[in-house]
Amino acid sequence: MPSSCSIRALWILNSLHGVVLSRKFPVVEKQWRAACKTINETSKDAEEDPLKYTVFPFLPNDAELSSAFVERKKREGSLRGYGIRVNNQSVEGSDSWVDDPITRHIISINVESKEKGGEKHLLWPLILHLRGSYVILVLPLVEPVHLKAYAKLCRKSDCGNAVGVDASLSSILLDTPSITGAFMVAHAIGDIIVGDVVDPDVVVNAAPSVGGLLDSLTGSIGIAGISSRAKPVAAPVASATPSGAASIGTVTADTPKLGSRPLDKDTLRNFISSAMPFGTPLDLNYSNIFAIKANGFSSSDLPPADLKQPAWKPYLFKGKQRIFFTIHETIHAALYDREEISDTISVSGQINCRAELEGLPDVSLPLSGLNKAHVEVLSFHPCAQVSEHGADKQAVMFSPPLGNFVLVRYQANCGFGPPIKGFYQLSMVSEDEGAFLFKLHLMEGYKAPLTMEFCTVTMPFPRRRVVSFDGTPSVGAVLTTEHSIEWKIIPIGRSLSGKSIEATFPGTVRFAPWQIQRFPPSNSGFGKMGDEDSDVEIESTSNMANVEEFLMEKMSKDLPPVDLEEPFCWQAYRYAKVSFKIAGASLSGMSIDPKSVSIYPAVKAPVEFSSQVTSGDYILWNTLGKCPSAAVAQV
Repeated sequence: MPSSCSIRALWILNSLHGVVLSRKFPVVEKQWRAACKTINETSKDAEEDPLKYTVFPFLPNDAELSSAFVERKKREGSLRGYGIRVNNQSVEGSDSWVDDPITRHIISINVESKEKGGEKHLLWPLILHLRGSYVILVLPLVEPVHLKAYAKLCRKSDCGNAVGVDASLSSILLDTPSITGAFMVAHAIGDIIVGDVVDPDVVVNAAPSVGGLLDSLTGSIGIAGISSRAKPVAAPVASATPSGAASIGTVTADTPKLGSRPLDKDTLRNFISSAMPFGTPLDLNYSNIFAIKANGFSSSDLPPADLKQPAWKPYLFKGKQRIFFTIHETIHAALYDREEISDTISVSGQINCRAELEGLPDVSLPLSGLNKAHVEVLSFHPCAQVSEHGADKQAVMFSPPLGNFVLVRYQANCGFGPPIKGFYQLSMVSEDEGAFLFKLHLMEGYKAPLTMEFCTVTMPFPRRRVVSFDGTPSVGAVLTTEHSIEWKIIPIGRSLSGKSIEATFPGTVRFAPWQIQRFPPSNSGFGKMGDEDSDVEIESTSNMANVEEFLMEKMSKDLPPVDLEEPFCWQAYRYAKVSFKIAGASLSGMSIDPKSVSIYPAVKAPVEFSSQVTSGDYILWNTLGKCPSAAVAQV
C-alpha cells in the first residue's frame, strides 16, 4: 500500500441507503482543511473563479451523506449511474455529464450543509463499491485542485473524453494515486462484510505437511498460544481433482470463513482501526489482522534489532523452510465461427506465493515469458520492488508476507490457440422444439505436460423449461436441468494429455409450451427511462443495485416474447458456455524457473512451482443466431 494513500472517511450503507457504519479520520481531515484554507485564500485573490467555493473543508454527517446519496441516485437513474451523457436525462453538474464510464465507480455527491445556510458543496472522489446488499463509500485524500478540476468537468459543454487532453478525467485520476488505495480499502471491507476473506490458493505436490505458523495462528489446530511453537504445524490439505499421476493439493486458507450473517460492526471497526490507523492503510490482509487480534505478541515474536519488520508480516515464521509459487490463469473467449466477426481470447492471471522462511529475508526471481505472453497489464504486491524489465524478463525482489498472497497480477494474450474451438448451431424447428449441433476440437496443438482435467459444455435456456432432449454425443455424457443441458465431455476423474480429440453432439431439445403474455409497449432505453422503468420502483421488490441488475430483471420477466425463431433468449442471444481446467503450464507463456529463485540471507529452502488454468467467460455463440460483438475501429 503506497504511503501516499490516506483516507478521509468511509461509509457503509444498507439497502435502504441508511448509514449503518461510518468512520472519519481527524488526522487526515486536518490535512484536508489546511489544504482547503490555502486554496480558498488563493481563489479569493483571483478576479474570476466561478468555482472558488466548491472546496468544502468539512465532512457531512451520516444523515447529510445519506440524503445526498439518495438524491444522486434519483438524478443519475441508479446507484452507479449511466456513466455516459444521456439526452433528456443527464443534467449539468452531474457525474453522467462528464461522459466517462469511470464515473460509475468514482462518484461525486452534492452535500447540503446546514452550517452554511443550505449551501451545497461537492464531495469527490467517492469510491463506490457494491457488496451483497451493502454500499461502501470511501473518500480518499486528494489535492483540492483536483476537486476543482473535476467540478469544471461537470460543467463542460462538450461531451466525451478526448485523448491527450490535460483537462480530462483520466489525467486527473493519474495524478491521484490515493484512489487506487481507496479501491483496495473498499474491496477489503466488502470481502469482510460477505465473509469472502479466504487467501489465494497455492497448489503444491501432496506432502505430509504444507502448513506453517499462520495455520496455527488462525485456529487450524486449536493451539491456545503462539509462544511455544517449536515446529511448523501441518495444515489440512484439500485434495484437488485427481489427474491420474501425482496427487495435487491446495494449501488451505489461513482465515476463518465468516459466513453469511448480518453486518458485524465490531469486526469491521477492529479491522479498520488495525489496518489503517489514523487513516493510512498499512496492511489490508485480514489474516494478519485476525492473527494479531486473536493471539497478540510475545517476546519470541520480536525481530532482530537490526531489522525493520514490515506491517504485512506481523509474525516471524519458525519451522521447515520452503517456497511455493502457483500461476493461476483464467481464460476468457468469445468464439463466433464467422468470417465477419473475429474470435476474441484473453488471459487474466496472477502468481500466488507462500514463503515459509524464517526471519525477514528478501526473495528475488526473474519472471520469464513476457514477450510470448504479450503482457498488457502488470501489477505487484506492495512488498515487491521491481526494476525496468528487459526484453523477455522482469526482475522482482520482495520481502514475503506471512501466509498466501498474490505476488503479481497481469493481463496477457493466449500463447497457444484456443484450448476448445469449433462451432455451436441451434435452430428452432417449431415453437417448442430446437435442433442443435456441436463440433469441437479439444487441446489441438497442445502437448504434454499440459493436461485438461475436465471439460463441460452448458447450453442455458433461461426463459424456457426443458422437457426432454434427444441425441448422443461422440464422447462424454449428458445431463439435463430444468433450464439447461450439460455435456460432460471430460468428466472429473479423467484427463486428456498429449493428444487432441474431436467431439460432436447433434440433437434436439423440446421445451414446455410457450406461455404467451402481452405487455404494453414501454421505453426501456437509458435516455427515456420513465417512472415505471426506473430502478427505484424495482428495488422495493427485488433490491436492484445497479443498471445491470435492472436490465437482467427486464430480460427474465418484463420483456414480451420475441419472434418464433428466437423465442427463449432475450434479444435473440443464444450461446453455450464452456467450463474446463488445464494443469501443467500457463497458457500465456508466463513462467518461473525454481532454480533462478534466490534468497538473501542464503538459506536452503526448496522451491515448488505449479500452474493451472481455468475457464472464465468462455462462450460459443450460436452461428445461426444473433450475437453481440465489439466493433472494429476503421483506421
